[in-house]
Amino acid sequence: MATHDLALVDERDPQTRRQQTRNPYSPVMILLTLIATLGVLGYSVFLLNPASRGDLLPYSIVIFAESVLVVHALLSMWTILAGAKSPRDNAYYNTRRHLFGKVASPDPDTPILLGGREVSVVVFITCYGEPVDVIRRTAEAARQINGRHSTFILDDGGSDAVREMAADVGVSYLRRLSSGGAKAGNVNHALSQVKTDYFCIFDADFVPSRDFITETAPFFIDTNVAFVQTPQSYGNLRNFVSRGAGYMQTVFYRFVQRGRNHFNAAFCVGTNVIFRRAAVDDVGGIYTDSKSEDVWTSMLLHERGWRSVYIPDILAVGDAPDTIEAYTKQQLRWATGGFEILFTHNPLSPKRHLTMDQRLMYTVTATHYLTGIAPGLLLLVPALEIFLDLRPMVLGTSPWQWALAYAGFYLMQILLASFTFGSFRGEVLLLSTASFPIYHQAFINAFTGKEQQWHVTGTNAGRSSPFNFIRPQVYLFVFLVLTSVVAIWRDLNNAQFSLATAWNLTNTAALGVFMVVAVREAFSRQPSPARASEAAVPVVASAPRRLVVAANSGERSAS
Repeated sequence: MATHDLALVDERDPQTRRQQTRNPYSPVMILLTLIATLGVLGYSVFLLNPASRGDLLPYSIVIFAESVLVVHALLSMWTILAGAKSPRDNAYYNTRRHLFGKVASPDPDTPILLGGREVSVVVFITCYGEPVDVIRRTAEAARQINGRHSTFILDDGGSDAVREMAADVGVSYLRRLSSGGAKAGNVNHALSQVKTDYFCIFDADFVPSRDFITETAPFFIDTNVAFVQTPQSYGNLRNFVSRGAGYMQTVFYRFVQRGRNHFNAAFCVGTNVIFRRAAVDDVGGIYTDSKSEDVWTSMLLHERGWRSVYIPDILAVGDAPDTIEAYTKQQLRWATGGFEILFTHNPLSPKRHLTMDQRLMYTVTATHYLTGIAPGLLLLVPALEIFLDLRPMVLGTSPWQWALAYAGFYLMQILLASFTFGSFRGEVLLLSTASFPIYHQAFINAFTGKEQQWHVTGTNAGRSSPFNFIRPQVYLFVFLVLTSVVAIWRDLNNAQFSLATAWNLTNTAALGVFMVVAVREAFSRQPSPARASEAAVPVVASAPRRLVVAANSGERSAS
């Protein structure tokens, strides 16, 4: 069985072990998913009821935003329920039994046998400016993976210190003359220099288990398998941002990717993956014209008829982004890549040689980050009532009707996500609520084809203030505070507390917590050894409603 000594570890959380050993497809989880689905449908009926329709502007905003969330929620739950079957079959288990011949205790030099034939494997560690000690940790673990293989550090940072470290650890080192194609170009350059049957990819901060090849290589007994993907898991969940960013992806890796196996649509997330070299050669190498090279490469492989496999076993542990800057850049990269698929390679186009299931799954991936933009639109709805007396629903709609409809949709999704996590994760809820400007910027970048980034000022030794990356959130927070003051004054005059006031105060509090986190980070200003993973997938969540809306990049975040 796969080793689980490397795990998603929250140092504050005594429930970690229980979460890892419980059955993810328990009857309770399935029941909650079905009830949540009914809640989604009931909420949709409530919104679309003509008798409830209010003023055009706020109603249109609510219908657009909630439609995005509802559709993704339904598709995600459909995907989740499809993932109970394991991809391991009799051929897999028979191949694993004979993977190292008759050797009872394989080591890093034991030949790897597939179908009785020895195959060659190389492990690539991609790096670009990470601390040397972080790369060393990964290189030492990669060198100890069971099964005969070679290990290469692919250094796009051009660091002599990294080259010296590689020699000290006893692994090979590759540096190219240009940095074109970013990470994908780095891997393609290595593939032009190293010829093996299979190759593994690990980001510099993802430390692999010794059993990585043992658990993944046997799938290649099926000659149609192009790659085997394993989860991203994190061991640095020490602060608000790292816990929020890490647990944000739990539903995606625990359930959604497993469901995608059923549709042959599980995609690569850029790290903790092993590829068949012949399959990658068949599509001309790793795709280089996107920030989400992993998702694009997966889609091209699926178009060529190749099969992908995802297993939920944790076989490598890395670092989640633990600063607002790192989180913002990671999410911007992932979301931009997802929207690029939507605008330039739409999966629904008849030109795409995909099955209908794959078309739906990749469409979810391409539109997933719209579920991150939707909460930003909903934040504006209470203000329309407070300042302009425009309501999304008619005056006759009571707060209890709103509460009942919302409970069926949002509360049930929060309960389902809490059951998945093992407990309620407030960091996920609050961090994702504040992320909508990132996805808005990614949408503009993909739509215009021009990369627009934050203009950072006042940097010091490469470290900048978190407020350089959350200016839209700051402006909106000030607006919500002022709106709350006006709302309370209005309600006092009317001697009645309104739903819009409660809604706006809730939004203000959520963003306020994020502001406190930013202030603390700005004052601490401690350099972090952690670096946001270069892998590209969709987030699983972007607001209370996105806690189970996870079909990419997660999606990876996500679905």
